[in-house]
Amino acid sequence: MNPIPRRAVLGGALALMANSVAMRVGLAAPAAEPWQKWAAHDPASKVVVNHQGWGLFLRRYLVEEPDGINRFRYGEVSAADRQALRQYVETTSRVAVHGLNQAEQFAYWVNLYNAITVNVVLDHYPVTSIRKISLGGSLIPDFVTGGSGPWQAKLTEIDGEPVGLDDIEHRILRPLFKDNRVHYAVNCASIGCPTLMPVPFTAANLQSMLDRSARLYVNHPRAARVERGNLTVSSIYRWYMQDFGGNWQGVLAHLRRYANPATAQMLAPFETVTADDYDWQLIDAATFTKTAQAPARG
Repeated sequence: MNPIPRRAVLGGALALMANSVAMRVGLAAPAAEPWQKWAAHDPASKVVVNHQGWGLFLRRYLVEEPDGINRFRYGEVSAADRQALRQYVETTSRVAVHGLNQAEQFAYWVNLYNAITVNVVLDHYPVTSIRKISLGGSLIPDFVTGGSGPWQAKLTEIDGEPVGLDDIEHRILRPLFKDNRVHYAVNCASIGCPTLMPVPFTAANLQSMLDRSARLYVNHPRAARVERGNLTVSSIYRWYMQDFGGNWQGVLAHLRRYANPATAQMLAPFETVTADDYDWQLIDAATFTKTAQAPARG
């Protein structure tokens, strides 16, 4: 994580942008403020959104590496598949979201978020980190944040509304669905992020996929590890602490819920957390090294 320079260096700019960039520089997450337009759903709906295009793209370019972190072969994406991904985003953005049941909506928003993220990285590739993609007119210069990132930019239009990644995560998924496993489902294209799953989310597989995503992350060292007797966790659990019980004890209870025996034994002595960190390096298969991360605990 990049340290924040002294206030005198920034003048008034940091104050103006504090809420929107806080998560990116390690202070806190954007608030979960519901966008009520998207709260409506049809509980009787049997409509199934077609995510086959996204699934095919994942099968072709997502690589499951031995360190437990799936990476993307950004540099190998063909022109035809780039167009196919754009078409998937455009077609999915035209879905009548209010006519879906809640499970179908949840899967819809997660898949769209992840597809848009990959699409925006491809638009700026090669890049070493998604934070280097400066969109949305941030007032914070790159030497402070390492790049403002694409999260605030309006990257598609749904039912006449411009929608961006922060809208999907912090105004729709988090506040309207109130399921902290969403943090394991949406992917920010970074090493520190929970695993980008190799198949799309659907209403049918939603619960099993959310649980699997949670377990894959919780039982990997980038989520929690002990070094020299201290417990370090992913900064996700600090940024979104309110989603995990509001304190470190709630975070630990959450980790233990999804821990396998080896992780549970590792966590057993701890009543609080010592530190947190996050790796913003792009999940690029072209830069993968086998020594970059330890494998998941068995």
